[in-house]
Amino acid sequence: MSLSLLANMSALEGINNLNRLSARMGSTLEQLASGSRINSAADDAAGMSMVNAMNANVASLSQSVINTQESMSMLRVADGALSQVTGLLTRAVTLATESSNGTLTSGQHTAADQEYQSILAEITNIGHTTTFNQQAVFGRTVDNFTSDGSLLGSFIDSLTFSSLSSAQVGSNGGAVAYTAAVGSTPGTLAYSGGSAVDLSGTSLTTAAGAAIALTGINSAISAVSSQDGYLGAQINTLSAQSTVLSTQEENTLAAVNSIQATNYGTATSALAMEQVQMQMAIAAIAQANSMNQEVVKLLQ
Repeated sequence: MSLSLLANMSALEGINNLNRLSARMGSTLEQLASGSRINSAADDAAGMSMVNAMNANVASLSQSVINTQESMSMLRVADGALSQVTGLLTRAVTLATESSNGTLTSGQHTAADQEYQSILAEITNIGHTTTFNQQAVFGRTVDNFTSDGSLLGSFIDSLTFSSLSSAQVGSNGGAVAYTAAVGSTPGTLAYSGGSAVDLSGTSLTTAAGAAIALTGINSAISAVSSQDGYLGAQINTLSAQSTVLSTQEENTLAAVNSIQATNYGTATSALAMEQVQMQMAIAAIAQANSMNQEVVKLLQ
């Protein structure tokens, strides 16, 4: 290589190499400081795209778990209310059985009927005043929506809370049906076909009336048990869904970590090598700059 004062090519090449090393070391330091291997699309465009998509999945899965837990709480509120209704109906059975006996006087029939009508009124009251999140529980359908952020991973569990009053006690003979996803509509699980027992017109004022009421009360107990069984089954179903969603969230987070997280062993080794290379580059540039002094010696 010829000596020249117009351009110090060795020094320029050394500076360019030093700039590249500096940029590389800056990226390594950023990975070490942030804990993330991918801090911009320039680091790994495909990896960043995957991480962003998976983070959206995780956010949706996390909220789906919360949705499911809230729906389970609502089901438990309804379950507790129906347990009270069962207790009231059990007392009504005792009263109706007593009033069916022909030894009671008309006054005793009236006293038994007063308590019985109070029981029916309380059942209606429970149906009207049982609430969750400031909304009535009974007499509505609540859709529990879960998703991983995609249509394929979305599902709706339609929870049916049958109306509850003295005229509509329990829900017997219903069925749960699964409907697969179609087009942009997610799959669903829904309850339908249940029938209630009407006790509103019954009384214990006569032995004959009490016998009729007793038959209706026993049917109502069976219907309430059927409705309570549905609620319990849905609690178990949602519990299973919540477990699956939590596991899916955990594994998705693990995948994000494997793609994005800094490998500190590799990064620290790279930093040590880059620091040595930086020192060598600076020394080489200093040596290249000293070459100009050799030209001056030729003129002496």
